[in-house]
Amino acid sequence: MSVRRAAGRLASYDALILTAAIWFLAKFLRYAFPPLFDAFQSSYGVSDAVLGTAFSGLMLVYAAMQFPSGVLADRLGSVTVITAGALVAAAAALALVIDSPFLVLVGAMLVIGAGTGAHKTVAVRLLARAYPTRTGRALGVLDTFGALSGVVAPAAVVGVASLALGPVSSWRLVFLGAGLVGLALAAAFRVRVPKRLPGESSGIDASSSDRGGEIAQYASLFRDWRFSTFALLTVLFSFTYNGLVAFAPRYLTAEAGLTTATASLLYSGLFLASLVQLVTGNLSDRVGRLPIIVATLGLASIALVAFVSLTGTSNPILLGGLLVTVGLGSHGFRPVRGAYLMSAIPDDVAGGGLGVVRTLLMGAGAIAPAVVGTLSETAGFRAAFWLLASTVVGATLLGCLLWVFERA
Repeated sequence: MSVRRAAGRLASYDALILTAAIWFLAKFLRYAFPPLFDAFQSSYGVSDAVLGTAFSGLMLVYAAMQFPSGVLADRLGSVTVITAGALVAAAAALALVIDSPFLVLVGAMLVIGAGTGAHKTVAVRLLARAYPTRTGRALGVLDTFGALSGVVAPAAVVGVASLALGPVSSWRLVFLGAGLVGLALAAAFRVRVPKRLPGESSGIDASSSDRGGEIAQYASLFRDWRFSTFALLTVLFSFTYNGLVAFAPRYLTAEAGLTTATASLLYSGLFLASLVQLVTGNLSDRVGRLPIIVATLGLASIALVAFVSLTGTSNPILLGGLLVTVGLGSHGFRPVRGAYLMSAIPDDVAGGGLGVVRTLLMGAGAIAPAVVGTLSETAGFRAAFWLLASTVVGATLLGCLLWVFERA
């Protein structure tokens, strides 16, 4: 009886498990590209600036999909949108299995951005409806699954480097596996999850004029200087984080002289630190959000400044420890950021307001790889990473400003 009960309880979380698994795959596909930049340079003879711009294209398409995916979910239902997004991303991954020109790689990256961009905003909506009394726990699991994909992706790239399966070899095996798993997850999601959402509506109640009024309300949020300051803070953080995620492995090989395998291992540590977000979210409820925001951003700032300053030591243990510390601060900030935004946005525009802000933040962060890649070509990687360090320091100072006025 106890076994049946445990099995029944596990089955009740099928929507969460499948949604989190698709999110894991979406982030896995994104994080698989940076560790492959060296391989892409060897195969295609392209520069860091070109690779950074291509990765920025993926991120920009991903960011651009946030608001439209929410609108489509209102019209067609969350399950339909998430299933379609998973299928599109899986198809794009499979397109990289065969040897093809660089333009095909870029096109596949953009399509992966579109497919994976259909997930997160809609997934939050779906899980809130599927688990109305356990929404916080469900979203915590979702975010942790996504972040841990950053641990697995670099390891997978290293693991398949010398392998072959018929005509498919090396890094193409990563996309073969991801594509096949994506198809299987999309099918399972489409079959299982609708049972958890029997009352989901697929229509839109608001009229066009209502939506126009809502857009004006979203824009009015930025008239509050505190909200605008926090939005700028998160833009600066997003720029730093996306630039770091895109080029950390390449930076470690180019500037610190580490091997690709060692750089990929240290890169994994950046994401392993994501487990801290399970702690900082709860802690912010006890001591306040701004103190935790300042503490986490301050930790990331100090660690990143030290990381860039000590690059010349080429000490993998030291640099790896500092990179993990950057990860602790960065990942620790993320759940508190969401909680602060939700408390700052009025309830009547909470969903759309968060969607608009999230789109702006990710769009701003998406340009970081292109900037870092271009700057690395003109001034060097060290200068590019000093820029990343300065933007997260700026975010920390803005957090301090908000905290001072909150206490005044």
